[in-house]
Amino acid sequence: MEKREDLNSILPFLPIILRSSSLFWPSKALESLKALALGPDVSRVDSGEVLFDAILDLRDAIGLSSERLASRAADGYALFFDELMSRVDSRVWFGEVIPSLAKLLVRLPSLLEAHYQNADEVFGEGKAGLRIMGPQEAGIVFLSQELIAALLACSLFCLFATSERSVRYLPLINFDQLFAALHPHGKQSQEQKIKCIVHYFERICHCMPTGFVSFERKSLPLKQSCHDISYPKAAFWRKSTVSLCPFEVFSSGLIEEQQCEALEVDFANEYLGGGALNRGCVQEEIRFMINPELIIGMLFMASMGYNEAIEIVGVERFSCYVGYGSSFCFAGDYLDKKLFDSIGRRKTRIVAIDALCSPRMMQYEVDCLVRETNKAFCGFLDSSIYQHCLKIFQDADENSNEVSIANRNIFPVCETTTTTEQVKDPDISENESASNLDLIGNTENKSCQVIDSQEDIGIATGNWGCGAFGGDPEIKSMIQWLAASQALRPFIHYYTFGEAALQRLEQVTQWILLHGWTVGDLWSMIVEYSFQRLSGEANVGFLTWLLPDHSTRDVQYMSE
Repeated sequence: MEKREDLNSILPFLPIILRSSSLFWPSKALESLKALALGPDVSRVDSGEVLFDAILDLRDAIGLSSERLASRAADGYALFFDELMSRVDSRVWFGEVIPSLAKLLVRLPSLLEAHYQNADEVFGEGKAGLRIMGPQEAGIVFLSQELIAALLACSLFCLFATSERSVRYLPLINFDQLFAALHPHGKQSQEQKIKCIVHYFERICHCMPTGFVSFERKSLPLKQSCHDISYPKAAFWRKSTVSLCPFEVFSSGLIEEQQCEALEVDFANEYLGGGALNRGCVQEEIRFMINPELIIGMLFMASMGYNEAIEIVGVERFSCYVGYGSSFCFAGDYLDKKLFDSIGRRKTRIVAIDALCSPRMMQYEVDCLVRETNKAFCGFLDSSIYQHCLKIFQDADENSNEVSIANRNIFPVCETTTTTEQVKDPDISENESASNLDLIGNTENKSCQVIDSQEDIGIATGNWGCGAFGGDPEIKSMIQWLAASQALRPFIHYYTFGEAALQRLEQVTQWILLHGWTVGDLWSMIVEYSFQRLSGEANVGFLTWLLPDHSTRDVQYMSE
């Protein structure tokens, strides 16, 4: 294979080498992997303690001996495989799973070469191949489930270089911290997380999945353009005439188990995966345990800026679970019955969006409201909808000599350049340019939804940015509604997880829909409420403030 830019970007972080346009394991590492593949009678790897010694030998063979692993990692591997795992399961693990994973790793160079060749043939050179996707580098990577399995095996054996990852804003990807956090007390939730990972490896060694997974870095450009959907300002939301989409509240159930086809929200950390490979065990970390293929995005996806999101399509679920946080528990095998799309991906769509952490009263300031709404909008937006709408109105203009698409204010385009500093402190002046206005309203909105191939895919979400992140669940629910509606999603399914503050959510959302509110109407009410919270005039939640007496309060249209 020829040298290529995307391979060169990821190669320093992989355990293999490029020589004479081909990929190889270092010879000593290949010998060790072949020995492991022959089973414990040859390799002598029959316990967690010996497995970790083999890991150290492999790391030495690929030149990683100078990079230290977590101090308690050796104890964690030994504790799990030699004490917490049953003898029966241990015999299967070391007699069958470890040899199978070693055979898979022997094939890693050929899997990567085939990956790059296929990605170029299908998507064009450099368009979808494995590469480091840094901040503000929008794009997509398509990986086979088999290649993902091989790369995750590298994580288990701690074969990824780590010394330069922080410089590239990349999270850690080896499993040493995951196992180190298990020792010395055998923390229950940590043990259960590892059980999910171990179960995944057992499954793929028994029957290798044959589908594909895509990882897409999405971005709302900070610099305004006539051709891209750019980062909106406050006036965009205030003046939007888009109708709010249907909103259905679920007081029980889980996002990942909803029945409708929807984009499922990952309450993410800015570093994809959050504490999944450490001590974390809340919404994002749990999702990464039951869908372990998500983890591989941590290999090449740099941390998200506030104008970015990461959408992942096609991951398979392998585990059932119960509980949350400290009560999380692996509950056995899960057979994923999701259908596949035309390019071999399961129709499981997950979007990672990171909320402000511990915003306290700052979350009611307009610049923070803009940041959170834009973050959700970036994640929820399907750019193909914009392209369809653009084509519709271009055709209409040609036929009727109507105003141009830019002047119709479908998206915030063709504005003056916006710098990073401006986005950090958005301009909220009443004199904001009217060219940064709303998306689509009334019948024009419906036309775009009808012709879009993704029109039936809504949003499945919940208390994003709340809980450990400290966000206001009432405001966050409304922000996500704004973003989903503006992105032309046909519905939101909102899972409250028993949040007491959201007991009136269904009543209020249905009242708003009954009165035909637009995105701009709801945004203006959120801003008014937030101003009163900051000034001390309001001391109740948004839902109570909006409908204080359960009556038919008139819609309040804010004057400009």
